[in-house]
Amino acid sequence: MLVLVFGALVLFTVRTARRVEHAVPPIGRFIDVDGGRIHYVDEGVGQPLLCLHGLAGQMRDFTHSLRDRLMRDYRVVIIDRPGSGYSTRPPQASAAIRDQAETIARFAEAIGLKRALVVGHSLGGAIALSLALNHPDLVAGLALIAPATHPPEHVPAPFGGLDIASPLLRWLVAWTIATPLSMANREFALNTVFGPQPVARDYPTRGGGLLNLRPSAFIAASRDLVEARQKLDDMTARYGSLKVPLGILYGTADRVLDATEQGEALAAMVPGADCELIEGGGHMIHIASADRCAAFIARIAQRVGA
Repeated sequence: MLVLVFGALVLFTVRTARRVEHAVPPIGRFIDVDGGRIHYVDEGVGQPLLCLHGLAGQMRDFTHSLRDRLMRDYRVVIIDRPGSGYSTRPPQASAAIRDQAETIARFAEAIGLKRALVVGHSLGGAIALSLALNHPDLVAGLALIAPATHPPEHVPAPFGGLDIASPLLRWLVAWTIATPLSMANREFALNTVFGPQPVARDYPTRGGGLLNLRPSAFIAASRDLVEARQKLDDMTARYGSLKVPLGILYGTADRVLDATEQGEALAAMVPGADCELIEGGGHMIHIASADRCAAFIARIAQRVGA
């Protein structure tokens, strides 16, 4: 009986993943980096921007609302981080923040992206900070949107199910119960990450939210959560050494990360940092407050240009 249940769950997961990939296909091109494959879009001309999505996200977090607002004035490069979306990550590769930043640095070099303003959301903000600390020649400035900058005391509620340290258990969960549980908890998760702002109705497709139903997405996000959390506190002592223009944008009502503990705390450590708050904004302000985010990025880009 147990074998039948296990087989049924695996079959359901496989079929769901196929349907999701049909509904939300790749929208960019691919390049091989560090033994993996990076999926990215590279559009527009002008000052370069490199956009890095957060935990359990993918490039459509940025293509949903921000890409069209930015590509008229900038060269906009948006990636699926290693293991996320349609990018792959070798099984033996680390998911630690600095190691992801190293792979992204080599990706930037491979496509000729130099001195970019790095736009990082949530966990992507932590990786952007690592890039600036360890590859200052590649980073002209930082525009961080609801960034993770310090280890949170608790795993945010929507991501609690990802906190699995055992690779075997992670794999078993991904291929059996993760997909049906994600479908059952969809409204709670979206209302938490978007709230108190409204959830974008087309986020599952245009925003790529459905891609999280695939087992590969669960495994990658779980590894990101577990391995990134182990090293985030190693970076905080170096924040004061940052010399590039730095802007931080946070929603005051963010239900995932705290604006004071994450955003304002970073700003206090970096001379000249610019911290802007969106009253009543949630965690997905790059979609729910896209005009405000685009104006914020343009302002930091102007500081870089100056």
